[in-house]
Amino acid sequence: MKDKNDKVYKTNVTGSGFSQEIERDIQENVDKFRDPVVLGEMIYKLLEERENTNRILKNLLTKIERLEKQGPSPVEEVGEPLLPEVDAKILEFVQETGKVTAENVRNRFQYKGKNAASARLNRLYELGLLRKKQVGKKVYFFP
Repeated sequence: MKDKNDKVYKTNVTGSGFSQEIERDIQENVDKFRDPVVLGEMIYKLLEERENTNRILKNLLTKIERLEKQGPSPVEEVGEPLLPEVDAKILEFVQETGKVTAENVRNRFQYKGKNAASARLNRLYELGLLRKKQVGKKVYFFP
């Protein structure tokens, strides 16, 4: 069982090697900061970073101003999605029939396989123009 006083870091022990090491590091850094060459180099690096930051900000402001001058892009709002002619005909076929499967669409529009018909029906479903329900292995699409 661990003792409550057992800690990994003992900070309140006076004269420990750890605190002496910290004091020594602080004293070395203070001595470095008294050197004018080190101070000059630090100031030079700070000025370089400030110039880089100012350049980035200037570029951003230029881009923002250019976008503001363009104004909002004209977007035409369309109530219904525009569909290719084939999809419109399939949608019309579904509305006339009431419910269809990919096989019905394949026969009506003379597709070679069910994959193309199924893909078209699923696209119309994703656009929110059709509902679908699976019964066994068949998937029915409703208007």
